[in-house]
Amino acid sequence: MTATEAIFTDNARATLRAAYPETPALLDHRLSEHPLLTNAALADLARAMRPEDVEYNRGDLPVGINPADVPANGLGILETLENIETNGSWMVLKFIEQVPAYRDLLHETLAEIEPIVRDITGEMIDLQGFIFLSSPGAVTPYHMDPEHNILLQVRGSKTMTVFPADDEELAPSQAHEAFHEGGHRNLEWRDNFAARGMAHALPAGKAIYVPVKAPHWVKNGPAASLSLSITWRSEWVYREKYARSLNATLRRLGLNPAPPKRFPHQNHMKSLAWRAMAKAQRALGRN
Repeated sequence: MTATEAIFTDNARATLRAAYPETPALLDHRLSEHPLLTNAALADLARAMRPEDVEYNRGDLPVGINPADVPANGLGILETLENIETNGSWMVLKFIEQVPAYRDLLHETLAEIEPIVRDITGEMIDLQGFIFLSSPGAVTPYHMDPEHNILLQVRGSKTMTVFPADDEELAPSQAHEAFHEGGHRNLEWRDNFAARGMAHALPAGKAIYVPVKAPHWVKNGPAASLSLSITWRSEWVYREKYARSLNATLRRLGLNPAPPKRFPHQNHMKSLAWRAMAKAQRALGRN
């Protein structure tokens, strides 16, 4: 891309406006030649990051796996990154906005779609970026993420299979509640789920919008892959989170609360109730 080109095409922005926030959508982008996404630049980024913000492991994983069972690849961070073509690994550099140049890249990219987002779900909150590097054939297991997310495929290819966000069998209420109390993003997989997902091919130059909490899994293509994930939250996201936290409390009391409703329902009452409870608990803790 040149300095004057938009990252997202006009057609991509129109597609996102029609789909956002509840429908997965394929988008075109022009980020593939960005200087911050070269191998040398990514090695510098990895050196600048805190070790706890780099996750990496073997990539030969099943679709469903307990996170405690994910095997290490036996390598260091830079060795994993620099030899990703051959070492059978999967890795992610998290919260790249901690590095000023990458924060600027994240904000510039999201600024192009901010008017769309603001019109529908309000202000973009908690802008965060993640860079994924994957060996040929690597699998990212079945999981959900708590943000609005666009994954831009920069090099290589992958296939992301996305499932409906409102199917409680695919991601039960208890899994949502456990996640918001510190649990892992991975979900329990059953083979009979497979037919409910839609596989989206992502060659370089394509991106996909993934709705909040829509379960998905990813299979890398025949070459090493680089992807950039740009994410944000909205007030709706936080209302859903607080409603899930209230439900977890009600469930511990022996009740069976109804799950929060999907957008455009706002889950105001449960969110407000949880915030009031949390505020009271903080006040009692100070006494």
